[in-house]
Amino acid sequence: MTEELNKGDKVKWNTAQGETAGEVEKKLTSPTDIKGHHVAASKDNPEYLVKSDKTGKEAAHQPDALEKIEE
Repeated sequence: MTEELNKGDKVKWNTAQGETAGEVEKKLTSPTDIKGHHVAASKDNPEYLVKSDKTGKEAAHQPDALEKIEE
C-alpha cells in the first residue's frame, strides 16, 4: 500500500484464515493499546485501526498489509 488511507475507506488484508475485508476507522500516529495489544505507531510509522466486516472486531494494521478496495 502506497497511498494514504482515510476513515471509511474499504480495505482488504490477509489473515491465517485467508483474505478478509473491512473499513478504516482511523489512522494511528502515537503508541496505543488495543484490547491488551500494544501498537507502536508513530507519525513516522503510522498504523491503521480497521474494523473487520466479518467479525466486527477492530485491529491495527501496518499500511503495507492493507490494500484499498475500489468500489
